[in-house]
Amino acid sequence: MMAEEAVKNLALYIMNEECYDNYFVDHDFLDVPCFKALLSKGLGMGIIAGSLLVKVPQVLKILANKSGEGISVMGVLLDLVAITFHMSYNFMNGYPFSAWGDAVFLILQTAAIAALIFFYGGSSAKAGVFLAAYSTIVYVLNSGLTPLKIIFMAQSINIPIILVGKMTQAYTNYKNKSTGQLSAATCFMLLAGSLARIFTSIQETGDPMMVLTFGVSSFANAVIVAQMVYYWKKTGKKPIKTKVSPKKAKSKKIN
Repeated sequence: MMAEEAVKNLALYIMNEECYDNYFVDHDFLDVPCFKALLSKGLGMGIIAGSLLVKVPQVLKILANKSGEGISVMGVLLDLVAITFHMSYNFMNGYPFSAWGDAVFLILQTAAIAALIFFYGGSSAKAGVFLAAYSTIVYVLNSGLTPLKIIFMAQSINIPIILVGKMTQAYTNYKNKSTGQLSAATCFMLLAGSLARIFTSIQETGDPMMVLTFGVSSFANAVIVAQMVYYWKKTGKKPIKTKVSPKKAKSKKIN
Protein backbone atom coordinates (compact mmCIF):
# COMPACT_ATOMS: atom_id res chain seq x y z
CA MET A 1 0.00 0.00 0.00
CA MET A 2 2.80 2.39 0.89
CA ALA A 3 4.65 1.45 -2.30
CA GLU A 4 1.51 2.16 -4.33
CA GLU A 5 1.16 5.55 -2.66
CA ALA A 6 4.81 6.34 -3.38
CA VAL A 7 4.35 5.42 -7.05
CA LYS A 8 1.28 7.63 -7.26
CA ASN A 9 3.06 10.60 -5.67
CA LEU A 10 5.96 10.17 -8.09
CA ALA A 11 3.60 9.88 -11.06
CA LEU A 12 1.67 13.00 -10.00
CA TYR A 13 4.92 14.94 -10.17
CA ILE A 14 5.00 14.47 -13.95
CA MET A 15 1.24 14.26 -14.70
CA ASN A 16 -2.06 15.53 -13.30
CA GLU A 17 -4.70 13.49 -11.45
CA GLU A 18 -6.83 13.01 -14.57
CA CYS A 19 -3.93 11.56 -16.59
CA TYR A 20 -2.94 9.34 -13.66
CA ASP A 21 -6.45 7.86 -13.60
CA ASN A 22 -6.39 7.42 -17.39
CA TYR A 23 -3.10 5.49 -17.31
CA PHE A 24 -3.19 3.59 -14.00
CA VAL A 25 -6.92 3.12 -13.35
CA ASP A 26 -8.64 3.04 -16.76
CA HIS A 27 -5.52 1.84 -18.61
CA ASP A 28 -6.25 4.25 -21.44
CA PHE A 29 -2.79 4.63 -22.99
CA LEU A 30 -4.04 6.32 -26.17
CA ASP A 31 -5.12 9.59 -24.57
CA VAL A 32 -3.41 12.19 -26.80
CA PRO A 33 -3.57 15.24 -24.46
CA CYS A 34 -2.09 13.18 -21.61
CA PHE A 35 0.61 11.79 -23.88
CA LYS A 36 1.60 15.30 -25.02
CA ALA A 37 1.66 16.55 -21.43
CA LEU A 38 3.78 13.58 -20.33
CA LEU A 39 6.13 14.01 -23.29
CA SER A 40 6.51 17.70 -22.47
CA LYS A 41 7.34 16.95 -18.83
CA GLY A 42 9.82 14.28 -19.87
CA LEU A 43 11.51 16.63 -22.35
CA GLY A 44 11.58 19.39 -19.76
CA MET A 45 13.23 17.20 -17.14
CA GLY A 46 15.64 15.85 -19.78
CA ILE A 47 16.61 19.39 -20.79
CA ILE A 48 17.19 20.32 -17.15
CA ALA A 49 19.38 17.24 -16.67
CA GLY A 50 21.31 18.08 -19.84
CA SER A 51 21.73 21.71 -18.77
CA LEU A 52 23.86 20.54 -15.85
CA LEU A 53 26.65 19.85 -18.35
CA VAL A 54 25.70 21.77 -21.50
CA LYS A 55 28.35 24.50 -21.11
CA VAL A 56 30.84 22.47 -19.09
CA PRO A 57 32.79 21.51 -22.27
CA GLN A 58 33.15 25.24 -22.99
CA VAL A 59 34.37 25.95 -19.45
CA LEU A 60 36.85 23.06 -19.61
CA LYS A 61 38.14 24.20 -23.00
CA ILE A 62 38.86 27.70 -21.65
CA LEU A 63 40.56 26.26 -18.55
CA ALA A 64 42.65 23.82 -20.59
CA ASN A 65 43.87 26.52 -22.99
CA LYS A 66 43.98 29.26 -20.31
CA SER A 67 42.38 31.50 -22.91
CA GLY A 68 39.00 32.80 -24.06
CA GLU A 69 40.33 33.75 -27.48
CA GLY A 70 37.69 33.79 -30.20
CA ILE A 71 34.80 34.06 -27.74
CA SER A 72 32.91 37.35 -27.90
CA VAL A 73 32.68 38.86 -24.39
CA MET A 74 29.72 40.96 -25.51
CA GLY A 75 28.02 37.87 -26.91
CA VAL A 76 28.47 35.95 -23.64
CA LEU A 77 27.21 38.87 -21.51
CA LEU A 78 24.14 39.40 -23.71
CA ASP A 79 23.44 35.67 -23.57
CA LEU A 80 23.67 35.84 -19.77
CA VAL A 81 21.29 38.81 -19.64
CA ALA A 82 18.77 36.96 -21.83
CA ILE A 83 18.88 33.79 -19.71
CA THR A 84 18.58 35.82 -16.50
CA PHE A 85 15.51 37.73 -17.71
CA HIS A 86 14.00 34.45 -18.90
CA MET A 87 14.50 32.78 -15.53
CA SER A 88 13.09 35.73 -13.58
CA TYR A 89 10.06 36.00 -15.87
CA ASN A 90 9.20 32.32 -15.37
CA PHE A 91 9.97 32.25 -11.65
CA MET A 92 7.90 35.33 -10.86
CA ASN A 93 4.99 34.05 -13.00
CA GLY A 94 4.98 30.76 -11.11
CA TYR A 95 5.46 28.56 -14.18
CA PRO A 96 6.41 24.87 -13.59
CA PHE A 97 10.11 24.32 -12.87
CA SER A 98 10.24 21.77 -15.70
CA ALA A 99 9.52 24.62 -18.14
CA TRP A 100 12.49 26.77 -17.17
CA GLY A 101 14.74 24.98 -14.63
CA ASP A 102 17.56 24.62 -17.15
CA ALA A 103 17.99 28.40 -17.04
CA VAL A 104 19.33 28.15 -13.46
CA PHE A 105 22.20 25.87 -14.49
CA LEU A 106 22.84 27.76 -17.74
CA ILE A 107 23.18 30.97 -15.71
CA LEU A 108 25.81 29.43 -13.43
CA GLN A 109 27.84 28.10 -16.35
CA THR A 110 27.51 31.24 -18.52
CA ALA A 111 28.55 33.45 -15.60
CA ALA A 112 31.58 31.18 -15.08
CA ILE A 113 32.53 31.54 -18.76
CA ALA A 114 32.28 35.34 -18.58
CA ALA A 115 34.38 35.44 -15.40
CA LEU A 116 37.03 33.18 -16.96
CA ILE A 117 37.23 35.36 -20.07
CA PHE A 118 37.87 38.41 -17.85
CA PHE A 119 40.33 36.46 -15.71
CA TYR A 120 42.41 35.07 -18.58
CA GLY A 121 42.13 38.44 -20.32
CA GLY A 122 44.44 39.72 -17.61
CA SER A 123 41.97 41.23 -15.16
CA SER A 124 41.15 39.11 -12.12
CA ALA A 125 39.75 42.21 -10.39
CA LYS A 126 37.28 42.73 -13.24
CA ALA A 127 36.19 39.09 -12.93
CA GLY A 128 35.51 39.56 -9.21
CA VAL A 129 33.56 42.80 -9.71
CA PHE A 130 31.51 41.16 -12.46
CA LEU A 131 30.50 38.20 -10.24
CA ALA A 132 29.57 40.49 -7.32
CA ALA A 133 27.52 42.85 -9.51
CA TYR A 134 25.76 40.03 -11.31
CA SER A 135 24.82 38.25 -8.06
CA THR A 136 23.24 41.49 -6.82
CA ILE A 137 21.20 41.88 -10.02
CA VAL A 138 19.88 38.30 -9.76
CA TYR A 139 18.81 38.91 -6.17
CA VAL A 140 16.99 42.15 -7.03
CA LEU A 141 15.13 40.52 -9.94
CA ASN A 142 13.95 37.44 -8.04
CA SER A 143 13.35 38.71 -4.50
CA GLY A 144 10.17 40.66 -5.22
CA LEU A 145 11.96 44.01 -5.20
CA THR A 146 11.41 44.39 -8.96
CA PRO A 147 7.80 45.06 -10.15
CA LEU A 148 6.33 42.38 -12.41
CA LYS A 149 5.73 44.99 -15.09
CA ILE A 150 9.49 45.61 -15.31
CA ILE A 151 10.22 41.88 -15.48
CA PHE A 152 7.66 41.50 -18.28
CA MET A 153 9.35 44.33 -20.20
CA ALA A 154 12.73 42.70 -19.62
CA GLN A 155 11.45 39.41 -21.09
CA SER A 156 9.97 41.25 -24.07
CA ILE A 157 13.39 42.60 -25.06
CA ASN A 158 14.95 39.15 -24.81
CA ILE A 159 14.42 38.52 -28.51
CA PRO A 160 16.65 41.37 -29.75
CA ILE A 161 19.14 40.62 -26.94
CA ILE A 162 19.41 36.97 -28.05
CA LEU A 163 19.79 37.97 -31.69
CA VAL A 164 22.41 40.63 -31.01
CA GLY A 165 24.32 38.36 -28.64
CA LYS A 166 24.44 35.38 -31.00
CA MET A 167 25.05 37.48 -34.11
CA THR A 168 27.93 39.22 -32.31
CA GLN A 169 29.51 35.80 -31.83
CA ALA A 170 28.66 34.87 -35.43
CA TYR A 171 30.38 38.04 -36.69
CA THR A 172 33.43 37.28 -34.54
CA ASN A 173 33.57 33.80 -36.09
CA TYR A 174 33.22 35.26 -39.59
CA LYS A 175 35.92 37.86 -38.99
CA ASN A 176 38.35 35.29 -37.59
CA LYS A 177 37.37 32.64 -40.16
CA SER A 178 37.29 30.30 -37.16
CA THR A 179 35.14 29.47 -34.13
CA GLY A 180 38.15 29.83 -31.81
CA GLN A 181 37.63 28.36 -28.32
CA LEU A 182 33.93 27.67 -28.88
CA SER A 183 32.96 24.13 -27.88
CA ALA A 184 31.16 22.12 -30.58
CA ALA A 185 29.41 19.98 -27.94
CA THR A 186 28.05 23.08 -26.20
CA CYS A 187 26.81 24.67 -29.45
CA PHE A 188 25.00 21.51 -30.58
CA MET A 189 23.40 20.94 -27.17
CA LEU A 190 22.19 24.55 -27.01
CA LEU A 191 20.51 24.15 -30.39
CA ALA A 192 18.84 20.87 -29.40
CA GLY A 193 17.67 22.35 -26.10
CA SER A 194 16.17 25.50 -27.66
CA LEU A 195 14.30 23.43 -30.26
CA ALA A 196 12.84 21.15 -27.59
CA ARG A 197 11.85 24.17 -25.48
CA ILE A 198 9.53 25.39 -28.26
CA PHE A 199 7.33 22.33 -27.67
CA THR A 200 7.55 22.40 -23.86
CA SER A 201 6.68 26.12 -23.80
CA ILE A 202 3.57 25.53 -25.92
CA GLN A 203 2.53 22.60 -23.76
CA GLU A 204 3.35 23.83 -20.24
CA THR A 205 2.93 27.61 -20.33
CA GLY A 206 1.00 28.47 -23.49
CA ASP A 207 2.84 31.78 -23.37
CA PRO A 208 3.32 33.14 -26.95
CA MET A 209 6.28 35.26 -25.85
CA MET A 210 8.09 32.18 -24.53
CA VAL A 211 7.44 30.28 -27.78
CA LEU A 212 8.67 33.19 -29.91
CA THR A 213 11.76 33.62 -27.71
CA PHE A 214 12.79 29.99 -28.14
CA GLY A 215 12.02 30.13 -31.86
CA VAL A 216 14.44 33.03 -32.26
CA SER A 217 16.96 31.33 -29.98
CA SER A 218 16.81 28.17 -32.13
CA PHE A 219 17.48 30.20 -35.28
CA ALA A 220 20.42 32.03 -33.68
CA ASN A 221 21.92 28.80 -32.31
CA ALA A 222 21.51 27.19 -35.74
CA VAL A 223 23.63 29.97 -37.29
CA ILE A 224 26.46 29.30 -34.82
CA VAL A 225 26.23 25.53 -35.40
CA ALA A 226 26.32 26.08 -39.19
CA GLN A 227 29.49 28.15 -38.78
CA MET A 228 30.95 25.48 -36.52
CA VAL A 229 30.41 22.83 -39.22
CA TYR A 230 31.63 25.10 -42.04
CA TYR A 231 34.87 26.23 -40.39
CA TRP A 232 35.46 22.74 -39.01
CA LYS A 233 35.46 21.32 -42.54
CA LYS A 234 37.53 24.20 -43.83
CA THR A 235 40.26 23.90 -41.20
CA GLY A 236 40.18 20.12 -41.50
CA LYS A 237 41.40 20.21 -45.08
CA LYS A 238 45.09 19.56 -45.26
CA PRO A 239 47.17 21.09 -48.07
CA ILE A 240 48.27 18.60 -50.70
CA LYS A 241 52.03 18.19 -50.65
CA THR A 242 53.69 17.62 -54.01
CA LYS A 243 56.32 14.98 -53.91
CA VAL A 244 59.69 15.97 -55.28
CA SER A 245 61.88 13.19 -56.66
CA PRO A 246 65.38 12.82 -55.18
CA LYS A 247 66.98 13.69 -58.57
CA LYS A 248 65.03 16.94 -58.90
CA ALA A 249 65.77 17.86 -55.32
CA LYS A 250 69.48 17.25 -55.92
CA SER A 251 69.50 19.31 -59.13
CA LYS A 252 67.79 22.19 -57.28
CA LYS A 253 70.49 22.16 -54.61
CA ILE A 254 73.25 22.24 -57.26
CA ASN A 255 71.58 25.17 -59.04
